[in-house]
Order: sequence, then C-alpha cells, then structure tokens
Amino acid sequence: MRKLVLVIGVCIAGLLPVAAGEEERFPPRPDWQPDFSISNDQVLERMIYYLDDGADIVVFEHGTAVVLPAGLTDADASGFAVKTLSLIFNAHPDFNPLNMDDGNILVAYNHPAYNVVISAFADQHIKTIKARHLEALATDEVLIGPDGANKFNEFGMKALYGRTFMFMDAADPKIALLYRHGGPAE
Repeated sequence: MRKLVLVIGVCIAGLLPVAAGEEERFPPRPDWQPDFSISNDQVLERMIYYLDDGADIVVFEHGTAVVLPAGLTDADASGFAVKTLSLIFNAHPDFNPLNMDDGNILVAYNHPAYNVVISAFADQHIKTIKARHLEALATDEVLIGPDGANKFNEFGMKALYGRTFMFMDAADPKIALLYRHGGPAE
C-alpha cells in the first residue's frame, strides 16, 4: 500500500504547477556552467585526430563538436549541427564517455556530437570538478552506475564536466569553427 501511495504522490507532483519564484527548466539542464575549458582549437585538433581527418566538423562556442555527413554546404552544415544539438538537448541527453588512446575522454551522444575532456587540463581543475560534478547533472537527473545512484569515480566526474558544455552550446548554439577535412579551419 505504501508503494502505491508513493507512486500516486510522485504522479500528482508531476502535474502540479511550478511554485512561485521557481524557474521551470525545460529541457532539463545542469546548474553548473564551468568557467574553465580547453580552447576550441584543442577540441578541433583532437577531433581531427580521432577521426583520422576523415570528416567535416563544426565546433560550437563552448567546445561541442558535431561530425557532419559528407557533402554539406556551409549553410546545410550549420543547420545540421544546430539540429543535432537540439535532438540531444530536447530528448534525454544519453551520453557515453570513452577512454581514448591518447589518455583523454571523448563524451559521445546518441547523435554525432562530442565533447573532448583533455585529461591533463581536467587534472589541473580536478578539485573543482570533484566539488561540483553533481551540479553537472541535468535537472532531476539520476544516473545509475556500478557504485549506485549518482555516485561517480573520477572518470565519471570528468565526463559529467565535459557534458556540461553540450548543454551550454545547445541552449545557445553559436558556431565557432567549421572545419573541412583535409584543410584548415574556417
């Protein structure tokens, strides 16, 4: 009986309006917007390496990289990149952090967008990352890992830090770089 009451209470709570003074935040996003990050040139350099210079890439203002399909015009590339972020942002932002062969972390999503976490840079800021990583969870997000709900090792904390930049870019998408593979960044 208590489980039923709890489930009904949760369902009703979801139907109530936001209390006065509280901001409704949809799509969900993290509270933390880090004020330290690698440069977009570093993001692009790592993405070119990871892709063996085999694809065109858009890099947004806060470092989120979108890998483009072949043959898009500049206008189509911009539209595709912005739509890709919107698809991630307006659905559950599933992500998959990957250990790369250079020792860095590539945060991948269910669409062709990525964030790069340079391990040496993150290590310089690890005290802040450890202190604030739970603020990198999206509104009301619960992630279940091997250690339990919202319990993260250092790798997971760095991945959450990297993912914050996707939210920042998706909320206000501004393209910083358009790279055509085999050539210089524009």
